[in-house]
Amino acid sequence: MNRNQEHVPTRRRFIKTSVGVLGALSAGRLLAFEDRPNFDRCPECSAISDYKLPQTTQLSASVDQFDVGGGQLSWGYAYNESFPGPVLEAYRGSNVRIRFQNFLDDHTTVHWHGMVVPHAVDGHPLNVVLPGEDFIYHFPIVQRACLNWYHPHPHEMTGEQVNLGLAGPFIIRDEEESMLELPVGSYEVPLIIRDAKFDSQGNLRYSAGASGFFGDVPLANGKQNAALSIDTEVYRFRILNGCNARVWRLALSNGAAFTLIGNDGGLLEFPVDLTEIEFGPGERLDLLVDFRNASVGNQFRFVDLDENWDLIEFTVTNSVQPVFSVPGPTDRLSVISPLVNPVRTREFTFEGHSRINGLEYDMNRIDFEVPFAETELWRFITGGNGPHPVHVHGASFQVLSRSGGRNMLFPWESGWKDTVLVGDGETVEVLTRFDVYDDQVYLMHCHLLEHEDNGMMTNFRVLPR
Repeated sequence: MNRNQEHVPTRRRFIKTSVGVLGALSAGRLLAFEDRPNFDRCPECSAISDYKLPQTTQLSASVDQFDVGGGQLSWGYAYNESFPGPVLEAYRGSNVRIRFQNFLDDHTTVHWHGMVVPHAVDGHPLNVVLPGEDFIYHFPIVQRACLNWYHPHPHEMTGEQVNLGLAGPFIIRDEEESMLELPVGSYEVPLIIRDAKFDSQGNLRYSAGASGFFGDVPLANGKQNAALSIDTEVYRFRILNGCNARVWRLALSNGAAFTLIGNDGGLLEFPVDLTEIEFGPGERLDLLVDFRNASVGNQFRFVDLDENWDLIEFTVTNSVQPVFSVPGPTDRLSVISPLVNPVRTREFTFEGHSRINGLEYDMNRIDFEVPFAETELWRFITGGNGPHPVHVHGASFQVLSRSGGRNMLFPWESGWKDTVLVGDGETVEVLTRFDVYDDQVYLMHCHLLEHEDNGMMTNFRVLPR
């Protein structure tokens, strides 16, 4: 099957899977998006509950039907019958055990994007879960507080499966973050922003070429014309660019500044006030937006400046005595030790729609080896057909420089990252160090999902210590 051809889930496939999904849901505890702040003009918001994952959490993938806003029902893929998938939360130092069941007609995997885990549970294309089978993903939480996400990673099928609905957030907590007294409960809002296409029946439709999938409708947490009723308070938005290929240029409709406090790898060292941010597929933002001086009835929107799209509308419906505040530019959020003194340099040229250093991906081929616990400089070079959001498995990195193209680094690229946007004509240098798991096979690839599916990936091995 040509995975770039049009694909719409069918009711026949849903009927085969629905009974098994309902049985699986009763055994696990997951906080689904419908338990979160409602994005379809609901006046009340539910709190994020702080909890550790139970000993075994159930997660399933199936064909399902869901409301994509305004009562429009769409067939697509869903984790635990939820579009997007349920919010997972865990604390640093805890152990995660998730029993995944595949009720799709195709094989799939679950990749924990941004999380440092062993190869066997990283969702590598070699480790697929076949239709009707299950697999236990079991790993410790070894990194700092941050927003990660989970999605499929089967070779040549990732774009299709993500686009039709398989994606969800995974929030890690730790003591450093809790000491900052950031907005919590209904004032902390996970937000997956993506684009979509629908067929004449209102179902999600996947149709993409080699340059990527570009939809004609924006979705926020799976909803068209998304809206949220808010209080006169400071809100924390944990934002994921969940698109296959689209780069967002995010701003508030009134041009006001928001405060950036974190990105892929968690908190920055200091907050930064900004009026717009450009971020690519797979990248995350941690933003504070101050509505304390707003009046009941005021409306604000997150917008995309490139397409002139409204992404989500906020309406102030309740005046409260504020509890939270916005840290100032000199208020330290975290301490980040810089990586220094790389012992070697590697270059990776991203060519066309499908090659890295002249090679298309072969899941059984190891393209290079990395010594354990040695700092390296990796240089990402575009050979055209960008942008290329480059994602590395198995470790985070620090962005060192950008030359050509935009020719600068941006505040949201400081601290720890796992995905960096490399535009046409750009060379981006990062420092990285694989010092958690040795003797592992990991991936590095373009996270424009159609490029990834077409072969713009590479396997590398972290050597035994």
